[in-house]
Amino acid sequence: MNVAIASGKGGTGKTTIATNLALILDDMGKTVQLLDCDVEEPNCHIFMKPKIESSAPVTVLKPEVIKEKCTACGICGEVCEYSAIIVVKDSVLIFPELCHGCGACKMFCPEEAIIEVPREVGIIEKGKSDGIAFVQGLLNIGELMSPAVIGGVKKTANASDVIILDAPPGTSCPVIEAVKDADFVLLATEPTPFGLNDLELAVGMVRALQIPFAVAINRCDIGNDDVKNYCERDGIEVVLEIPDDRKIAEAYSRGEMIVHALPDYGALFKSCWERILDRYENEPRRK
Repeated sequence: MNVAIASGKGGTGKTTIATNLALILDDMGKTVQLLDCDVEEPNCHIFMKPKIESSAPVTVLKPEVIKEKCTACGICGEVCEYSAIIVVKDSVLIFPELCHGCGACKMFCPEEAIIEVPREVGIIEKGKSDGIAFVQGLLNIGELMSPAVIGGVKKTANASDVIILDAPPGTSCPVIEAVKDADFVLLATEPTPFGLNDLELAVGMVRALQIPFAVAINRCDIGNDDVKNYCERDGIEVVLEIPDDRKIAEAYSRGEMIVHALPDYGALFKSCWERILDRYENEPRRK
């Protein structure tokens, strides 16, 4: 089962939930793989402390012009939806950071003057943390192609009983790339006006993708009841509520897992998993 932990905004506890859920599943005898797809700022490693065993680059294709063949007709620039290639006078200018590697410029070039060459945009690191397989992606600084790195991380998924995927925050293209193949999405939020606003956006996203989902409320005893009332009105199940416990914050600041520092919370995450399974079995993904 592939479970993505997502959120409409950052700072809601995605990584806390993903890492502790992975540990509880491992304790339950499941084979678990944790994929950190928040490639612009991966931080699962801070808590999992994995031993990295291998690293590999992630590349995308970028256009390159064969000057001897090019007539500067401008068709390549006309078909590029991202303004990554333009013709100025008799010169073809390419902006690799804007290129999405769609290949349209090469396809429509009448002189066959464009080839595609690989360009590195990030790396993927693989390792282990006790019995949990760990993978994280790191986008190169200044790059925009995070979906390519996220896709590379997802391709490493193995035949584990459960794959936990820590998605980027928000509802933009990187998040879509991360969660689109998930069997279930757990949306992390907080009981604040910002938390509610961004939760509504995230709910709209997973409903458009037709993926079964539920909500986890972090620091559930701060703010107000607007998030709970919204979930109740829309028939959204809340499967996890983490209190605003100072001891949790202290453990987090030390880079410690909640279920290690405060074992009593293990039952909370185990119950969360059981409720996810129940929700998934009663609301299968629509094809």
